[in-house]
Amino acid sequence: MNNFHTDSRFLQFLVFGFLGLVLTFSIVFFVLKRIGKDPKNLLPINFANRIKIPLLLIIIALVLRIGLLNDVFEGSLMLIIGHVCTLLLIFAVTWSCIVILRSFKSGLMRKYDITADDNLNARRVFTQFTILERVVIFLLIVFAIGVALMSFDGIRAIGISFLTSAGIAGIILGFSAQKMLGTLVAGIQIAITQPIRLDDVVIVEGEWGWIEEINLTYVVVRIWDKRRMVLPTTYFIEKPFQNWTRTTSEILGTVFIYTDFGLPVDALREELTRLLKSTPLWDGNVNVLQVTNATETGMEIRALMSSKNSPTSWDLRVFIREKLITFIQQNYPDCLPKTRISVKGKDEPSL
Repeated sequence: MNNFHTDSRFLQFLVFGFLGLVLTFSIVFFVLKRIGKDPKNLLPINFANRIKIPLLLIIIALVLRIGLLNDVFEGSLMLIIGHVCTLLLIFAVTWSCIVILRSFKSGLMRKYDITADDNLNARRVFTQFTILERVVIFLLIVFAIGVALMSFDGIRAIGISFLTSAGIAGIILGFSAQKMLGTLVAGIQIAITQPIRLDDVVIVEGEWGWIEEINLTYVVVRIWDKRRMVLPTTYFIEKPFQNWTRTTSEILGTVFIYTDFGLPVDALREELTRLLKSTPLWDGNVNVLQVTNATETGMEIRALMSSKNSPTSWDLRVFIREKLITFIQQNYPDCLPKTRISVKGKDEPSL
């Protein structure tokens, strides 16, 4: 009779638990989906689909916990199911926190357009949130693993005895992990001080490229020829490097031309102005042509021009260099660089 009563309670728990599970999940999922459709909310449209699996796991864990409180399961199963329920709840809550964090970040990032030409503020915010998001996720996972391990009685006892006698071992471990901790701290420091941001144009190790990824322990630089350079985050804290877009994406480009002294500089200056006005690569701000050096063989002429960003500056410099050389070839061919040799007769006095 007692077994029949237990089986009846277990059967009732299965039926009502399943109905409650389906009903609760359906209501919460419907509410989240309606909230996601409102464009004024920070939650993205697909937030409900992202969180539906961890939400389902949380509800399952809660239903099992209700069954444990009502003594639905037999004594041999109560400990196993109770432990599984605890682990399932820890895993689902951690997963839900990560989904909520990423969804919150996506909602904030909708206000910023990182693809715009003037995207300095967007890149600043995107870099901060990306690195801080990874730090929080890392801490959440470590905390969840620690809580899950401490739920085992054997491991808890080992952990307590280890903590009471781990003074020297902790010091040794601290020295061993010093480099890893320094790298993690450097990643957090980059997020706060921002010496680099995503999509910044930098020169590192003699290579020119863009910041493609900023992780907790390493940074990926996309080189101009599509190679990838992977550097530790400590590199950007400890070593000097060039950041061409630290405060603005605008940049000055230079072109050096070497000619004979006979070239009229004003004519070349007028040609530079005409060329800059003829191309959309120039932003209309800086237009300078100067003789920056003179040697025994000729003049060094520098053309200085501005553009909206570094890739455009490269194209503009190439365009101006080619056109100025063509202009000199077609109009002043005698003013191209030359070497002078003076041949004197035997009886001709030397100067």
